[in-house]
Amino acid sequence: MSHYPIDLSIKPDVQTFFDKDTSTFSYVAKDPNSEFCAVIDPVLDFDYAAGRVSYDGADKLISHIKKNELQLEWLIETHVHADHLSAAPYIQNTLGGKIGIGKNISSVQTTFSKIFRERPDFSCDGSQFDCLFKDGDTYQIGSIKALALETPGHTPACMSHIIGNAAFVGDTLFMPDAGTARADFPGGDAGQLYDSIQKLLELPLETQLFMCHDYGPGGREIQWQTSVAEQKKSNIHVGAGCTRDQFIKIRNDRDSSLDMPRLIIPSLQANMRAGKIPTDSHGRQFIRIPINAL
Repeated sequence: MSHYPIDLSIKPDVQTFFDKDTSTFSYVAKDPNSEFCAVIDPVLDFDYAAGRVSYDGADKLISHIKKNELQLEWLIETHVHADHLSAAPYIQNTLGGKIGIGKNISSVQTTFSKIFRERPDFSCDGSQFDCLFKDGDTYQIGSIKALALETPGHTPACMSHIIGNAAFVGDTLFMPDAGTARADFPGGDAGQLYDSIQKLLELPLETQLFMCHDYGPGGREIQWQTSVAEQKKSNIHVGAGCTRDQFIKIRNDRDSSLDMPRLIIPSLQANMRAGKIPTDSHGRQFIRIPINAL
């Protein structure tokens, strides 16, 4: 993009929260000129063996917002996560705000409603969310105008959110020494992922990129923030002029060796419902486990 409809020089106040169990980062991004903020990719604690949820991680975000007397406007999901359940509805019930995701959530819902044999009344139109972003949509966080960019490849509904000089990139890029996200889930595409990453790398070199995950490759300390300049220079998958064809081979070879995420089955069923765990006809919460379907 040669022109951005937002001010990329604004520096939002960003507070980072790390969920060690799923290696996921959540963020509170605040307008520096007001009390308004957004939460990005909040995590719900889930004990798979016991089938039990808890809220320690989400309560830390809520406590931070209350302690600093902030006003929550948005709960942003960068995509339908396959590695953790979203805490967005829990936080919304406490603090308000609107839950937003990319409009191509409908594609993800259509695919996985078949895999999980959802009831006929399950809507595959994204209506479970408060806002469906289109590519190039802008929205307000206090005085900051934020930008939603479609960045598919990991999933069809992936979006990156640009808030001033901070870009929350979801599962597209990892830290430079970790490369990029996988593209082998249903609806994923390595070529699309490469194109999406190039879109992000067109941002100004000084733009700060905030990761969704980090696994500390080689035993290094966990990191969550890098820059466009660092990614273009050093990313092991797309840096230093890697071509699209080269990337597709790298990504496909890498994906063929990966196991499915531990929480993919409960995560997808909840997250395609804006974080609400599905219920049976009696209102009890249940997760279905399809056999040999993923």
